[in-house]
Amino acid sequence: MDVLILARFQFALTIMFHYIYPVLSIGLSLIMVITEALYLKTCQPLYLRTAQFWTKVFALTFAIGVATGIVMEFEFGTNWATYSRYVGDVFGSALAAEGVFAFFLESGFLAILIFGWNRVGRKFHFFATLMVCLGAHFSAIWIVVANSWMQTPTGFQIVGEGLNARAEIIDFWAMVFNPSSMTRLGHVILGCWLAGAFLVISIAAYYMLKKKHLAFARTSMHIALLVAFVSAILQAISGDSSGKVVAEYQPAKLAALEAVYTTEKGAPLTLFGVVNAKEEKLDYAVQIPKLLSFLSFGRLDAEIKGLDQVPKEDWPNVPALFNVYRLMLVMWGLMFFLSIVGIYLWYRNKLEMHPWLLRAMVISAAFPQIANQAGWYCAETGRYPWIVYGLLRISEGLSKAVTANQILGSIIMFSVVYIFLFFLFIYILNEKVKHGPEEDQEEEASTLYHGLQHLVKEKTHDHA
Repeated sequence: MDVLILARFQFALTIMFHYIYPVLSIGLSLIMVITEALYLKTCQPLYLRTAQFWTKVFALTFAIGVATGIVMEFEFGTNWATYSRYVGDVFGSALAAEGVFAFFLESGFLAILIFGWNRVGRKFHFFATLMVCLGAHFSAIWIVVANSWMQTPTGFQIVGEGLNARAEIIDFWAMVFNPSSMTRLGHVILGCWLAGAFLVISIAAYYMLKKKHLAFARTSMHIALLVAFVSAILQAISGDSSGKVVAEYQPAKLAALEAVYTTEKGAPLTLFGVVNAKEEKLDYAVQIPKLLSFLSFGRLDAEIKGLDQVPKEDWPNVPALFNVYRLMLVMWGLMFFLSIVGIYLWYRNKLEMHPWLLRAMVISAAFPQIANQAGWYCAETGRYPWIVYGLLRISEGLSKAVTANQILGSIIMFSVVYIFLFFLFIYILNEKVKHGPEEDQEEEASTLYHGLQHLVKEKTHDHA
């Protein structure tokens, strides 16, 4: 098999599997901060139980995320040595900043977060929770900055020639605030919040269906629905901003996402359609006239550059990008629908009267994961054939010594390990869900005991 295809597949496999967990950690850290802040303000034990339960789930996602993320750093050296040499100065500074400002902050307070409930004061524990949350978000900041530089590189100069050429930073802050970094950062963070919120919604809905831990479930559901609703609205705004950046700096990506084969003014926005790659057109297209031009540049008659302005050998996979991009949008629509309907029924105290909605909420934990994976797929494959946009091709970044058999062997090994880790994650998460919040179980047992005691008293009174 082709070495380049195998190397790309391996990196896609490892990063897509790894990306399941950091988004959950970041999203859950926000839920933890909110619930513990409510406990700090109200002193209600219910908020404490809620915060403690989601902290346990956060610890699980954090541990699996760290384990699966280490592999990628080695891949840069084994499979992508030329790329690593080319961007080492840029990527190295961003990853170093992540280690200093993010990972050490997050891991430094993690032990207090997990084990310090009865060992430190409430305010200090909340401070530790807040630092872990900030650390998780800082980690996302530097990773997105590094990746965004690959999309829209700025603040650098090229030194050396040929295989010795490399990008050298001349303006650190220009590199950090490159044209796409802030819009993409907002988009990624909001995706993380949605992932965390819908995991909470899923588990809370499960408890509601089973009539278990209802106080905990209702509290978690209320908080998560609000986070999901706000995040979904902001995500739409962020998506519009990201689209404008893509239109300006990566027109070939926009053309592939929307299957625009021919340059045109007043281009329509395609809702649905079937890409006919052979004839280079869209079949059965459902379109809104001139909307793509307006969304991209704020003018109905703006010109959208088509793939006819790009050499054919540099075209991304148009059918895949077109369909995966719409899959992401469908997932957003489902999340927005569930959040707004859930909030409406919640405030009318009718949410638990609609088991069909609760069942949909149970499976909704997959929606943001699918959307996040689809979004990253579009972002990364949409800039094909560039690994650093306009500067370094994917084929040029590949290691010269690595062989197809070596990569294939490692793919098989990673697949086995990742399958094991995934089932381990599902098993441990399922055990935590089945166990539930311990104090909540004690409260239910106490309620049952007092209820039986009251019933015995009534029967004794009746006999008397």
